[in-house]
Amino acid sequence: MSEPNPYRSDEYEWGPGQQPGTPGQPAYGYPHTPAYQPTLPAGVPVPPQHAPVPMPGPAGTGAPLLSLGDITVVGDQIMTPAGPMPLKGAVWNAMDMSRTEEKMPTVAIVLAVIFFIFCLLGLLFLLMKEKTTTGFIQVTVTSGGKHHSTMIPARGPDTINWVMGQLNYARSLSI
Repeated sequence: MSEPNPYRSDEYEWGPGQQPGTPGQPAYGYPHTPAYQPTLPAGVPVPPQHAPVPMPGPAGTGAPLLSLGDITVVGDQIMTPAGPMPLKGAVWNAMDMSRTEEKMPTVAIVLAVIFFIFCLLGLLFLLMKEKTTTGFIQVTVTSGGKHHSTMIPARGPDTINWVMGQLNYARSLSI
């Protein structure tokens, strides 16, 4: 394995010292304009292939004022997957379908059994409680003869307070 590489060429050396391509030409991977402009059969030129195409948007586009699930308030419209709705006169409702359960964790039972052997203070571990919140909060909006509802997962017992705050803000915008 100490023989020299028979395929090695003295012209090319791998590494950053050599610049690929010829001077004035972009290197591999860099965008460049094509040497020709493609045309349609009738001779009509094709628009540039990398030009940005403006997308026509609804009249009320801008920064979102409020977002609840897949309902977004933008300008004077409510954007939903079913389509835009007018903001003025919209009726907003929320229904809490979440529940919070309180249970004793397994760790508390194990620690109470272990420390009960040593002293009766181990029974204090049985006072440990763990709260878990599951479920969703349903938000509905009705406006302009359309109706849309979305489900927001309840992360904790205070999620309903956050949703109601957002809902009250949406109601104030709808007046």
